[in-house]
Amino acid sequence: MRDEPLVLGIETSCDETGVGIVRGHTLLADALASSVDQHARFGGVVPEVASRAHLEALVPTMQRALDEAGVTLADVDAIAVTSGPGLAGALLVGVAAAKGYALAAEKPIYGVNHLAAHVAVDTLEHGPLPEPAVAMLVSGGHSSLLLVDDLTAGVTPLGATIDDAAGEAFDKVARLLGLGFPGGPIIDRAAREGDPASIAFPRGLTAAKDLAAHRFDFSFSGLKTAVARWVESRERAGEPVPVADVSASFQEAVCDVLTAKAIDACRANGVGTLVIGGGVAANSRLRVLAEERAAKHGIAVRVPRPGLCTDNGAMVAALGSHLVRAGVAPSRLDLPADSAMSLTAVSVPG
Repeated sequence: MRDEPLVLGIETSCDETGVGIVRGHTLLADALASSVDQHARFGGVVPEVASRAHLEALVPTMQRALDEAGVTLADVDAIAVTSGPGLAGALLVGVAAAKGYALAAEKPIYGVNHLAAHVAVDTLEHGPLPEPAVAMLVSGGHSSLLLVDDLTAGVTPLGATIDDAAGEAFDKVARLLGLGFPGGPIIDRAAREGDPASIAFPRGLTAAKDLAAHRFDFSFSGLKTAVARWVESRERAGEPVPVADVSASFQEAVCDVLTAKAIDACRANGVGTLVIGGGVAANSRLRVLAEERAAKHGIAVRVPRPGLCTDNGAMVAALGSHLVRAGVAPSRLDLPADSAMSLTAVSVPG
C-alpha cells in the first residue's frame, strides 16, 4: 500500500467542511465539521453563513485529519479540492486554502468536480468501479444520472433535474410539515410510521409525453406543490394532518421516480452496475427500492455507507487518488472556483 499515492482532499461546496486523506483505495482519515445547525433556523443553507463557517473550521479540520491519518502535510503526494459546482463563496474558501497548502508544501493541486467525487467515493468501500457504470447522484442541489465510462476522463450526463432537486424537495416538504431541517433524515424517520400508499402523490416526468422528451430527467417541483395543496386542504377543513402518512407517501413518490429512471438508464445503456451517491442516497427507502428493482434485471447496486454519501473530504481525496494514479496532469495554481462547473469536466485541466 505504501506504493500508492497519498492524497489529501478538501471539500467546502456547501455546508460541510471536509478534509479526507486516502492512500490508493484506502481511507485513512475523514474529518468533518458541519454548519447545518447554524442554518436550521433559516430552513435552508445561507451562503454567507456557510462561507464564514468554512473559514472558521478549515484549519482545525485539516489538523484533525492529519492527526487521524498519522501523517504530516509533507508526507502528502497531492492535494485535491472541490472546484465546483457549489456555492461560490463556500468554494472559494476551500480552493484558496488548497492553493495555500499546495504552495507552502510544494505539492501538486487537483481541482475536481464535486459530482464526480460522489462517484469516486464508492471505491473506498467497494473497490474499483466496473466501467461502464451508471451513477445516480441525489442531493439538495442535484438529481443527476451519469454514464461513467472512465472516471478520470469524464462522464456523460444522461439526465438531471429541471427544477427542484430531490433533496431540496425533502427540505421544503419537511418545512411545510413543521419537521425541521435538514428534511431528508427527518422525513425518512417519520415515514417509517406511515402508509406509503395512503396518498396518491404525482410522479413527475413519467407520463408518455414527458418520457419522450425527458426520459432520464427529474422534476420534483410539482410533487412539492401537490403535497402543499393536500396539506392546505386538510387544514382548511379543520382536519389533522397525518404527518407520517404524508411523509411516507411523499418519500415513496420521490424514490419511485428516482429508482425507475435509474434502472431504465442502466438497461438502455447495457450497464450492469448502478452507483448511488449524494445525501439522499442515505434514504432507507431509496436503498431498498433500488435493490429490489435492480435485482429483477440482474443489475448490481453499489451505495456507500451513509457517512460517505453526504459531502465529505474523503470523496475529494478518492477522486484525486484516481487522477494521480491515472497520470492526469495536475491543475494550475490559479485554478478557479467554478460554481457552475460542467459535469463533463472531472478535473480542472493543467
